[in-house]
Amino acid sequence: MDPFVTAHDPAEQSRAQRQRVRSQLFRWLLFVVLLGFVQIATIAWPALSSWAVVPLTGPGLVGLVTAPLLHADWGHLFSNALGLVVLGTLVGTVYPRSAWRIVLAAWVGAGVFTWFIGRPSVHLGASGLVHGLFFALFTLALLRRDRPAVVAAMIAMMLFGGMLLTVLPHEWRISWEMHAGGALAGIIAAYVWRHRDPPPPRKLYSWEIEELQAEALSEAKALDDAAYEPERPREVPVLWVRPERPDDRGTVLPFRRPDDGPR
Repeated sequence: MDPFVTAHDPAEQSRAQRQRVRSQLFRWLLFVVLLGFVQIATIAWPALSSWAVVPLTGPGLVGLVTAPLLHADWGHLFSNALGLVVLGTLVGTVYPRSAWRIVLAAWVGAGVFTWFIGRPSVHLGASGLVHGLFFALFTLALLRRDRPAVVAAMIAMMLFGGMLLTVLPHEWRISWEMHAGGALAGIIAAYVWRHRDPPPPRKLYSWEIEELQAEALSEAKALDDAAYEPERPREVPVLWVRPERPDDRGTVLPFRRPDDGPR
């Protein structure tokens, strides 16, 4: 059974949803722990900080892969940790099939955008990924408009609604380019893969059930007719042919009763 297929049984659906939440929460917590180890390694080897995005430079292209793992200090890391855990869990829970695509698009897209238009500085941190996750949730809610999508977007808006403004320049120490690049990548990824995850099953109204039953009955009747009704004849034998000559009226056969003898 496909683990990403939503069950139609409400109890089974709820159980699968809780399991998915726990799994995604554990994964993102593990990722934050990994970032903590990378931060410790950066303190021990400061040269690792050079693996950031440096716009329009060859060595700066390495940051497309490594920049989200690096942070300027512990405060920078902690400011991104909550967003990664909450938004990453929401994306992975509601959109399990497209989650890794959205993460990859935001991860790389933020760096590519910054490398092309960023200020001549060092750009690092997972804030571009965080903004990509946030804007993907927001965009998917507008495009899909099903209940899980709307609820996930509302949670993201209540906790991180300020991200709508942080994509604009406001502080010189903050890389708004990473924010804007991640947001743009999240919007594009949400539009491209908006149909990747099937909509959740919903409870049908009585009139919808009656329509489905009527359609099923009509289909069954059509199958029965096709199975038991004889096939329509394709050729009908000719019973009488018009004489070729107008004065030829054909031959009249005498009618005799069965008990009449020959005459």
